[in-house]
Parts: sequence; structure tokens; C-alpha cells
Amino acid sequence: MVAVKDAAAGMKATEKKTAPEDRRVTSAEMAKHSGEGDLWVAVQGKVYDVTSWLPHHPGGNLPLLSLAGQDVTDAFVAYHPASAWRVLDRYRVATLSDYAVSEVSRDYRRLVADFTKAGLFDRKGHGCAATLLSMCALLAGALWLVLATASVAAHMAAAAMLGFLWMQSGFLGHDSAHYPVMMRSSKGLNRAVQLVAGNCVAGISIGWWKRNHNAHHIACNSLDHDPDVQHMPLFAVSPRLFASLTSAFYRRAMRFDAAARLLVSYQHWTFYPVMCVARANLFAQSLLLLLDEGTRVPGRMAELAGVAVFWVWYPWLVSRLPGERAAFVLVSFAVTGIQHVQFCLNHFSAGTYVGRPRGDDWFQKQTRGTLDVACPPWMDWFHGGLQFQVEHHLFPRLPRCHLRGVAPVVRELCRKHGLPYQRCGFWEANVRTIRTLRDAAMKARAVAAAGGPPPKNLNLLWEAVNTHG
Repeated sequence: MVAVKDAAAGMKATEKKTAPEDRRVTSAEMAKHSGEGDLWVAVQGKVYDVTSWLPHHPGGNLPLLSLAGQDVTDAFVAYHPASAWRVLDRYRVATLSDYAVSEVSRDYRRLVADFTKAGLFDRKGHGCAATLLSMCALLAGALWLVLATASVAAHMAAAAMLGFLWMQSGFLGHDSAHYPVMMRSSKGLNRAVQLVAGNCVAGISIGWWKRNHNAHHIACNSLDHDPDVQHMPLFAVSPRLFASLTSAFYRRAMRFDAAARLLVSYQHWTFYPVMCVARANLFAQSLLLLLDEGTRVPGRMAELAGVAVFWVWYPWLVSRLPGERAAFVLVSFAVTGIQHVQFCLNHFSAGTYVGRPRGDDWFQKQTRGTLDVACPPWMDWFHGGLQFQVEHHLFPRLPRCHLRGVAPVVRELCRKHGLPYQRCGFWEANVRTIRTLRDAAMKARAVAAAGGPPPKNLNLLWEAVNTHG
């Protein structure tokens, strides 16, 4: 009996001494480690136990949870600079025995390496400085028109200027969540820009934005994992949402009840009016996150202080108006609603799917779930880089000043592998979005007319029978 115990102890000691590069696991074995308390991922065939790193991951826990138990090489190289590899080394536990790379992934990784060697990820241009200057000019102009004039028209112009100010703030906040926007890659400076441009000027928590946006990028257009296509009960971009899917982001069911059926039935009419006041939802989502003690928010107090600054200066400015206060607020919200429309144009009419994202089809999912908006270079300020959505999703760390330049390379890669590269003009993108919403609305009306919810497992036959319009 003693000999057996000694032998068992010897085997355990041998296991502990086994070097990670010598320990082999299969993809099926790795997939078993996909929970919050036991989370493995693989990068270029090396397997890492990142369970202890999960609460400290700068991009939040959701990207890791979404891709847990898989090879995440493409997503990793898309989001991380070379310095991140040093962090990984301490978590390595094994080597993937059946590691394989598709031709698409091989070409994609080669592109990332080429862009890195060319210094594209480090050359940011002067976009941040130009945006900050334009924001200062817009804010100064709005303040002067409100405080120094008595004209209603001037006050409405000031409201419009605030709307454009918030649009530029949104573009800058979006960029700063992906890469350091300042010429000097200082974390403190980048953080300061985020808090001032996002929290103080716009009233939107940059912490909320990063959490939401990272989940969107990783699970692009997944109906149950991407929060950017989860707008029930107001909007449903696909009839598959009628099955009351459970949101992995919000951790609740998106119920397709009687109220949702009614609202979705008219969503192609309510889309633009809702976009005019959609900013109110961003205010609410920011506060809900910052006040939720159960969710980790780095720099929570600084975030709250920044949002408080906004709720001091904006109401104060509105209070200085003689009487047209409601109109002022509505105009400022409606103008910045253009940006909310832009966000929707890039994804609402693109392909969707249900389920967790997969690490082995990163390139394919990003191209199928995104839409570029064609525009001349002189209109780039208006779109803020969002018009190159395919390129941005494939290379999120790439400064927006390079997106136009790499677009032909991305188009050629999509053509080579038979993948969609969706691109159209601004007005056609609006038409596609409204058409998508209308198609889903007609199917929602069919459900309402039938007097009940659709089957839980929607299929092509059900969709074909209930297609109208």
C-alpha cells in the first residue's frame, strides 16, 4: 500500500515538472476549460490558463469568456501589440497537439505582420490634435451663442454645434479605446483624453463604452453575444430574435412579448425618431455600469467625477436660455443622433448569427458582419473612420488615418478567399438598413396576426411561410 502511494506521488511530481511545451492537449480537451473559474485559450498553438488573469484583463472579461476554450490567435494579434506576448508566457500550461492554420488566417496574420513592420500601428498622424481643436472651437462657439446672443436661431445653431461636438467626442473616444491616440504613447495622457472627451464633455462613461465595444468587436453581429444588435423591445434586426434569445452581455432574456411585437412591427418607421433621442440611453447605460458595484470598472471614481462634470455644465448652459430649453436639448440630441445612425448602418443590414464567436473564423465573421460606407476623402471628418468598418474590425488598433490606404489590400484578400466585402454609399446604406428593419417588422406582424410567439427553433420553412412585403 505504501509502495502504491509512493508511486502515485511520484507520478504527480512528474506531472508538475512536465514543461508546458512537452505537455500536449487536443482542441477537444482545451474546450472543456471554458468557464469563468477554469479558462484556457490557445495562441499560435500554445495553450494558456488565463483564469487568474480574467479579472485583470485590460479589455474586460467578456472577450475572454466569449472565446474561452478556443484558439484565439487571430483575435489576439488583432487586439494586442507585440509587448503583450511577454504577459502570456507566465500562463502557459501546454501545447496544442492538433493546431492548424487556415489559408485565410495565414494571409490575415501576414498582413498584420506587414502593417507592424511598416509602422502603421504606431504612426497616428495629427488626427487627435485636429479633433481636440475642433471640439474646443465647437464648444466655445456654442457657449458664445447661448451666453452672448438673444436670438432663438442662434441658440438652435448652438445646439447643433453641441451635437457635432458630441459626434467628434464619440469618434475620439472610440479611437482612444482601441489605441493610444496621442503622439506620445502615454497611458496617463490617453486616459486623460478619454475622460475629458467622453465623460466630461459628452457625459458618456468611457469604461462603459470599452466594455460594450469590446464585446461587440469579438462577437460581431452575434444576436445573443453582440450588444450592438440587441435592442429589444424597440428593434430586431433578424426574426431569429423572436425566439426570445438570452443576451450573454446583459445576462437576461430579450423577450419577444406583446409589447416587443408591437414596437418591432413599426420599427422601420420609428428608427430615425428613436435615433434622435438615443443619447438618453447612453447616459442611462453609463450610470447603470458606474453605480453597479458588482461589475469591475477601472478608475470608477474618476469616471463618476467626469460624468458629474457633464451634468454640471450642460444643465447650467440649458438654464441660461430664456425659454426654448426643450427645443435646445432636442436639437442637440437629434444632431448627434446622426452618429447613432452611422453605427447602425455598419451592421444592421449585414450578416448575423446565433451563438458564441469562434476563434477559427475570425476574418470571415468580421467581413460578413460589417458594411463599409463609400465617401470621398473630404468627408472623412463626418464619418470619423466608421466608413471603413470592415478594415477597422479586422485591424482595430490601426489609426483611422491609415484605413483608406489599407482598404484595397483588404478588398483583394476578400476577393482571393471568396469572402464578402460589403460597401455602398451613405444613402444606399440607409436604404439597406430600413429594408432590413422592414423585413423583420413584416414578420413580427405575421407573428402578431397568428396570435402567438414563433417556435423556439426558427427554421427556413417558418421564415418562408411568414415572409410578407
